[in-house]
Amino acid sequence: MNVVILAAGMGKRMQSALPKVLHPLAGKPLLQHVIETARSLAPGKLCVIYGHGGAAVPEAVGRWSESMQLGIDTALQEPQLGTGHAVMQALPKLDEGAPTLVLYGDVPLTTAASLRKLVDAAGKDKLGILTVEFSNPFGLGRIVRENGRIVRIVEEKDATDAERAIREINSGIMAIPTGHLKKWLDALSNNNAQGEYYLTDIVAQAVADGVEVVSAQPSAEWEVAGVNSKVQLAELERRHQLNVASSLLEKGVTLMDPARIDVRGELVCGRDVTIDVGCVFEGRVELADGVTVGAHSVLVDTKVGAGAQIKPFCHLEDAVVGGKSLIGPYARLRPGTELAEDVHVGNFVEIKNSKVAAHSKANHLAYVGDADVGSRVNIGAGTITCNYDGANKFRTTIEDDAFIGSDTQLVAPVTVGKGATLGAGTTLTKDAPAGKLTISRPKQMTIEGWQRPVKVKK
Repeated sequence: MNVVILAAGMGKRMQSALPKVLHPLAGKPLLQHVIETARSLAPGKLCVIYGHGGAAVPEAVGRWSESMQLGIDTALQEPQLGTGHAVMQALPKLDEGAPTLVLYGDVPLTTAASLRKLVDAAGKDKLGILTVEFSNPFGLGRIVRENGRIVRIVEEKDATDAERAIREINSGIMAIPTGHLKKWLDALSNNNAQGEYYLTDIVAQAVADGVEVVSAQPSAEWEVAGVNSKVQLAELERRHQLNVASSLLEKGVTLMDPARIDVRGELVCGRDVTIDVGCVFEGRVELADGVTVGAHSVLVDTKVGAGAQIKPFCHLEDAVVGGKSLIGPYARLRPGTELAEDVHVGNFVEIKNSKVAAHSKANHLAYVGDADVGSRVNIGAGTITCNYDGANKFRTTIEDDAFIGSDTQLVAPVTVGKGATLGAGTTLTKDAPAGKLTISRPKQMTIEGWQRPVKVKK
């Protein structure tokens, strides 16, 4: 099939310089959601019609086309003279032997199942319309039927009082026999209240030509809901997140409050996973069996092993957490962090681009960057690896069973040998030998007769 996505609107009500279809929902632009759904239908041709926003929309489409390994054409609609005029711009790029599915770049939540139902109903020679019954259809195009058969669609501004009473509305999504499409588009008129060429006017032409007009219905109203304002965007965001939450609950995930979770990508959970309130998941996040994620934590492109506990207010990005590890609260794991089994990372500890072996711990107030940490290592409070000289990064190696005293600075490149102990307050600039105590601090002194300064009265 062909798929044409209309994405040329300005979106004035969004009150933004960003083109409407590039506003994010669940971490991805609205248009990207529609393209990914279209991709799941395996179209032979896919064309995005753009207009407002200059090069931003085609540039974004080009990036997605490359990352999805999907050929996506673009066509400029200038000026914007209605939906029928928009589809005209795609005609040279369509395969006349296949039906054309028309989608909208600001309607992000239509499911592939509903679109497949519509395409199957239309086949190759019928005109199919995705319709929905609304309790309050104000502002929407009405489906006009005679003896149960669709004969035309009338827009709100052009409808009579009787037509406005109709509750079945046109979603705008259509499956059209491409062989008829050019003829029908050429015959469109803009003699209406908006002065535009309505794609919906092809319905009456199809009836006149003896082409059967059929309909299909989505599973819910939200599937055809569009975005024209930040209010509507926020409403669809919550709808989408509730859908995701419901899916997680069905798979056995415990959500302390399904209304307070945000998944902006893909969240893969094992058995007996528990997620507290206010958590955000971005990119691809994998939580193995028995993982718990504490309140208000953010996980980005991260894997968490079985039985690990992420305590509240943690931020993990591009990290791997081993099974049975304890993270947080208030811990930060930055890109390149790899923790083995049973690693403890406590409050206000930051780890970056480092590997930490099993059973090691940094329980509070430490920075471990560009380091290789062995097993059973204890990193005391206030410890930092000094990995950056202002121009280059250097690595620190801490071997198995080392004990790093509090308030220690390890000036990389440096190695702490197996079983070594660094005394509190040490600034290590040379390798510390295995099994020995290394310490660097001035001799403690008490100054006799010293008095604390007092404030001079003015």
